[in-house]
Amino acid sequence: MAAWVIAAIQSVSDEAGFAAYQELGGPTVAKYGGKRVAAGTKIEVADGTWSPIRMVVIEFENLEKAKTWYNSPEYQAAKEKRISSSDGGFIFLDGA
Repeated sequence: MAAWVIAAIQSVSDEAGFAAYQELGGPTVAKYGGKRVAAGTKIEVADGTWSPIRMVVIEFENLEKAKTWYNSPEYQAAKEKRISSSDGGFIFLDGA
């Protein structure tokens, strides 16, 4: 059953560092069987307290593969750049 990783970035404090994260992290998705299905900065909040400035949705075959990617050595190296250059977070969504 498909699963998704959803990332919401609230702010970026270091544009160069965040660009380095994207450059390092992007290629790791396909390597682990993921597919970016949505990404962008044109976000319209319908209601609630969300205020992301960037979002990404990545689809994997299943939750196990999503977590394998997220915990991979390649992504962990990129993740450090994301954490040091931005404020936001990731969630896993298991398909139903």
